[in-house]
Amino acid sequence: MTLDLEQLDATAAVEAFKDGSVAPAAYAEALAGRAAEYSNLNALQSFDPEYLIRTATEAFQAHPEAPLSGLPLVAKDNINTTNYPTSGGTKALLDHTPTNDASVVKRIIHAGGFIGAKSRMHELAFGITSNNAITGAVRNPHDSNMIPGGSSGGTAAAVAAGIFPAGLGTDTGGSCRIPAALCGVIGFRPTTGRYAGDGVVPISHTRDTVGPLARSVRDIALFDGVLSGDTSAVAEAKLAEFTIGVPRQMFYEDLDPVVAQAVETQLSSLSSQGAKLVEVSFEPIWPHNEAFSFPVVFYEVMRDLPAYLAKHAADVTFEALVAGIGSPDVAGAIDSQLGDDAMPEAAYRAAMDIHRPEMRRIYGKVFEDHGIDAIVFPTTPLPARPIGGDETVDLNGEQAPTFPTYIRNTDLGSNVGAPGISLPCPVTSDLPVGIEFDALPGQDRSLLALAGAAEKAMTQ
Repeated sequence: MTLDLEQLDATAAVEAFKDGSVAPAAYAEALAGRAAEYSNLNALQSFDPEYLIRTATEAFQAHPEAPLSGLPLVAKDNINTTNYPTSGGTKALLDHTPTNDASVVKRIIHAGGFIGAKSRMHELAFGITSNNAITGAVRNPHDSNMIPGGSSGGTAAAVAAGIFPAGLGTDTGGSCRIPAALCGVIGFRPTTGRYAGDGVVPISHTRDTVGPLARSVRDIALFDGVLSGDTSAVAEAKLAEFTIGVPRQMFYEDLDPVVAQAVETQLSSLSSQGAKLVEVSFEPIWPHNEAFSFPVVFYEVMRDLPAYLAKHAADVTFEALVAGIGSPDVAGAIDSQLGDDAMPEAAYRAAMDIHRPEMRRIYGKVFEDHGIDAIVFPTTPLPARPIGGDETVDLNGEQAPTFPTYIRNTDLGSNVGAPGISLPCPVTSDLPVGIEFDALPGQDRSLLALAGAAEKAMTQ
C-alpha cells in the first residue's frame, strides 16, 4: 500500500496495520516526515518524532485487535495528556504536564491508539482565528496567509495537511466545526455530555465538548464509538430516507458569494439524489439564543478556569494565568469579567432556567412540526480570511466583527446541546467551504448515517 497521507483515512490505516500491508512504525515515520515538510503551518505545539515511531509499534503490539490499534492522533493542547504538556495555548501553562490523562485520551489509548502530538490553538480556546500571540499563528494548509479557523485550528490544519489522519478538538460555540470548514476536513460536535469532559482546560461546562476531526465520516463514526462507548451500528443510509430542514432565516443571510454558490449547488445535489428538503424557520429562538450564549460563557469561564487550575495545575494561580494572556482579543474578553461589568448571576440564572429550556422547546418543535431528521446550512458565512483580522473581516464589502460572524451559524446547535457535523463542500475556488448538518440532541448515530449518505452524494 502506498502512503498517500492526504487521502488515507484512519480506518484504512488501521486496516493496513492489521493485514500487514503497512507497518505502524513506517506509517508513523511517514507522518513525521509530513510534519517536517509542513512545519510552516505551525500546527503542532508538542511533537517528538522518535516517540511517535516507537509508540506506534508499542500500541499496535499491545492492542493488535483494537479498533484504533497502533493509530497516532493529534490532540488540541487544552486536552490533558501525560506524555506532552497541556498549555491551553497560554503562557502560564506552557510547562504544565498533567499527572493524569483526560478521560477521552484514556479511551483512545484503551482502543489501541495514542496521542502522537499536541496541536496549537487559539489562546484559551477563546476565539476562532487560532492567531495566538503566545505560540504564533496557525496557518491554513490551502493558503498559508489565511486563518485555519479555531479554536481547534492546529488539529484541523494537521489533519488537512496529512500530518495526522485525525485528531481531537474541543467545541464550545463552533471550535471543531469552524476550522473543519475552513480547512476542508470533517468536524463533529457530539450531543453535549456524550463524551467525558474531565481533564480539559475549560471555557464553559454547560457548553464545552471534545469533538473529533477527520477526513471521512466513517472515521468520525469510529471515533464517536470509541469516545462515547456507543457501539450501535451507523446504518448505510440513502438520502431518500431523510427529510432535511433548510433554515433560510439567519443561516443563509449575508453569505459570501463563494459560500452561497457552493452550498446551493450541494442542496440541489442532495435533492436530486432523493433527500426531501423543506423550508423551516427558527425565528422565535433568536432572542433566547442571544440571552444564553455569551452570558453562560462569561459567567462560567470565571469559575471553571480557576477550578481547573486548582485540580490540575495547583502551582499556577488564576491571577498569574490572566496576567500571562498574550492575545489582545482573549485578554480583552477575560478582563471584561474582572470588574463591575462582570456577567451578573441573575443573567446567568435566566439563561439557564428560562432561555435554554425555551430554546430547546422551539428547536424540538420545528423538528416535530416539519418531520425533519436534521437541518442543513453553511457552517460559516464566509471562507478563511487573512491572518491578523482578529477584530473585523470583510464580508460583502463591509467590515464585520470576526468572532460573531464566524460563529453565527454554529452557535445555536451548541446552545441547545445538539450534535452537528461539518462536511467539506465541493468548491471551484481555492479555499474550502463547509456545509453543516445538525440533528436533535441524542441523535448522534443517525446524524452520522445522514452525513455518510451526504458525503457520498457530494463526492460523486
